[in-house]
Amino acid sequence: MDTWTYEGHAGELAARRWPVDQPRYVAVLCHGYGEHIGRYEWVAQTLNGHGASVYGVDHAGHGRSAGEGVLIRDFDDVVADLHLLVQAAEEENPGLPVVLVGHSMGGMIAARYVQLHGEELTAVVLSGPVIGRWATVDSLLAMEEIPSTPIDPATLSRDPAVGAAYAEDPLVWHGDFKRPTLEALQEAMRRIAAGGSFGQLPVLYLHGEDDQLVPIGASQAGISAVRGARTEAKVYPGARHEIFNETNKDEVLADVREFIDGVLGV
Repeated sequence: MDTWTYEGHAGELAARRWPVDQPRYVAVLCHGYGEHIGRYEWVAQTLNGHGASVYGVDHAGHGRSAGEGVLIRDFDDVVADLHLLVQAAEEENPGLPVVLVGHSMGGMIAARYVQLHGEELTAVVLSGPVIGRWATVDSLLAMEEIPSTPIDPATLSRDPAVGAAYAEDPLVWHGDFKRPTLEALQEAMRRIAAGGSFGQLPVLYLHGEDDQLVPIGASQAGISAVRGARTEAKVYPGARHEIFNETNKDEVLADVREFIDGVLGV
């Protein structure tokens, strides 16, 4: 793994790559709200073992990237930042298929990326995506003053070590939601709903059935509004929000690898 920076819409962005010799494809990871790409080491290493060179970046205002903490005024700007990363990955791996993997808010960003730059992608994986509507956003925006609403680490995984590591991670945002970010999340979901279907692009939608942070019902409805002819879905009974960090994470990543192999014709 190595790191570098590049200029994004709100300043310098902290990017990572996990390269392999003679990769079969490129995987681009897109992290969720308040976290950072360093929390995806396990996913990156697993995809390395599957023949992928892996790339990721801390979104503006997240992790080691510049910008006020978790402040995002327009998610199309974040999509543009991600587009620069994908282009860099393509330049370093000319001609290879590109698979975009987005989790939670990152799944929302990935869904919007499909609508704006889908022709560059070979496949997409969406994990517990914020899409359709997110009741947390609606309820907080309805309040005159936004109360303290840190994310409960217990909602992330049945593995208590995951929540403990999250709570102790200094690069994770442990503060409150900011109104402009909530408004931008709401607007991004509107744009996705109005932005057209995923068409013929292969998309794998995954969700934990016991996801209390991004409940499955609203997310499934959001996917239904934009799903294309090659959109597949799988639900994991008992699993919470971070299915890549769940007690059945091996099963989840095996499903991701099987999906990618199917798309690549392996």
